[in-house]
Amino acid sequence: MLELSIIIVNYNVKHFLEQCLHSVYKALGNLSAEVFVVDNNSVDGSTDLIRSRFPQVKLIANSKNTGFSAANNQAIKLATGKYILLLNPDTVVQEDTFEKTIGFMNNHPDAGGLGIRMLDGKGRFLPESKRGLPTPAVAFYKIFGLSKLFPKSKRFGQYHLTYLDKNQNHQVDILSGAFMLMRKVALDKCGLLDETFFMYGEDIDLSYRITLAGYKNYYYAESSIIHYKGESTKKSSVNYVVVFYKAMAIFARKHFSSTNAGLFSFLIHLAIYLRAGLAILVRLVKQLALPALDFIIILTGLFVLKSVYQNYRELYPNFYSAEIIKVFFPLYSLIWMWFVYMNGGYDKPIHLRKITRGVITGSATILIVYSLLPEHYRFSRALILLGSIYTLCVYLLSRITFHFAGIKSMQIGRRAERIAIIGSEHEFERVNSLLRETKINAEYIGFITTNDSSTHTNCIGNYNHAEEIIQLHSINEIIFCAKDLSSQEIIAKMTTLAAMGLEYKIAPPESLSVIGSSSIDTAGELYVIDVNNVGRPANKRTKRLLDVFVSLSILPLSPVLFFFQKNKAGFLRNVVQVLFGLKTWVGYGNVSPVELPNIKPSVLTPAILLEGPVDSLRSNKALLNYARDYQPENDLKILFKGLQQLGN
Repeated sequence: MLELSIIIVNYNVKHFLEQCLHSVYKALGNLSAEVFVVDNNSVDGSTDLIRSRFPQVKLIANSKNTGFSAANNQAIKLATGKYILLLNPDTVVQEDTFEKTIGFMNNHPDAGGLGIRMLDGKGRFLPESKRGLPTPAVAFYKIFGLSKLFPKSKRFGQYHLTYLDKNQNHQVDILSGAFMLMRKVALDKCGLLDETFFMYGEDIDLSYRITLAGYKNYYYAESSIIHYKGESTKKSSVNYVVVFYKAMAIFARKHFSSTNAGLFSFLIHLAIYLRAGLAILVRLVKQLALPALDFIIILTGLFVLKSVYQNYRELYPNFYSAEIIKVFFPLYSLIWMWFVYMNGGYDKPIHLRKITRGVITGSATILIVYSLLPEHYRFSRALILLGSIYTLCVYLLSRITFHFAGIKSMQIGRRAERIAIIGSEHEFERVNSLLRETKINAEYIGFITTNDSSTHTNCIGNYNHAEEIIQLHSINEIIFCAKDLSSQEIIAKMTTLAAMGLEYKIAPPESLSVIGSSSIDTAGELYVIDVNNVGRPANKRTKRLLDVFVSLSILPLSPVLFFFQKNKAGFLRNVVQVLFGLKTWVGYGNVSPVELPNIKPSVLTPAILLEGPVDSLRSNKALLNYARDYQPENDLKILFKGLQQLGN
């Protein structure tokens, strides 16, 4: 019997998987082990990567996404290890992780399962590393925020066991599915993962059944892993809130008494509405707060300008029609804002030239429309020109103020990265070349050697003095070369430097990607030689303009096109929905692939261009290619090919 069987379920995270497997094989050492990767029908080339770079992996390539539980069960049934480890592909393990955790399990025969100390991509402790059983009371404390208010309380802090020292080993109730080490005999006794849980909740259910089988679960703090997609990265997602809490409801019905399950179900549904509503509200506030503030300031200023100008010209009080002013001033404000948006003035980071261009084109449009209006609607060109100058000043002064106030999301121009690459000279040259090809905005790229010394022109010091070097050169991002540094060294250094607010990335050996996580609101960030993806703000605007143009062009032709449609009932409905932004003409259809940029549901998909039989694999690859390299002419080709299917 082998000592360890490692099972990794993958779905469209090729670059993370590559880094994970590098760290796994470095950590295995002389341990007798096998590694399974169960791929749930990825379309990003994950299986090709495994076959070419990691031929020793036991690959199970599914033809559809079976879900986390079912995929793990496939491999568990084939595993021959004394211990089974469920490991997420977006993790990096230390070189001592397997040796230490298996040693702990060997020394604790009562241990059925073990979780580990997890850090996010910035070296911060992830609270989901240790959790208590989500009873109705625990769920209540978490849902209503008592666990956050009183983290050190044994009563209120049970969900993430925040009253327990994160740097000490502890017996716990629940293990995280990101790293779940289990004794095979315990798993044989309690059963496999429950496939009722498609995603989320299956680790809670299995952890609880391990304890019901007479074993204990432990949190192990003497080794660490990086987990890029910690629970904190998904809180703003409405879908996550709904799926996660529904999984909790399944758990309650399965394990609690009918009375407790009913109470738990009530709390769960209450939580879904509260948290989903809050997530929607927070997202709307984030998206609309700045435009709303701009609108209020611009509109208020126009009315003030009107009064000042009226007094200056000594015009009688009702010289300007109140009814006309109340219509046109808000309309002018919205036109200026629309053109600023369409010119990229609301993109992050802020570019003042885009804002200036937007206000100027908006003013030109207003003046052109003004000249075409009947005489009784033309009230003052002077107010339009004064309003244009005022609007431009509002935008520029507010953005400059936000910038110097230190608001990160409102910085003018892309923050020039000052990067230090830590590794050997050879790896520095390789990674530096990769960064240049990705065209990142790096103001400075220095080299910190892992050897005793270096004569390289970019060398700024030795790894042992990293903290002083970072301060001296005002470094704000570190890239670790995994070929030259162990995962243990990387994690230790990230933890040591965590207080400095740095961004961290890891460059796997011989890879074309550099992987990291720069925000708790994102799953991770890649520096990778990429192409023109459809999710870029400029491409989204182009796509929206194309949708509007096509819809307006179709409307006068609709009496003719109507007779050629296979689905006549849906034709006009689609034209209206696309015109009002509820749909797009070309996209992913009615599905939203997890790892592709988010766009609206579509009428047609790129699969329409494929010749011959179209299976799910070919269709998914067509979506991936479309999303990675967006070209407006591709939309037009698809539309022309699918003229008879505009009612889909």
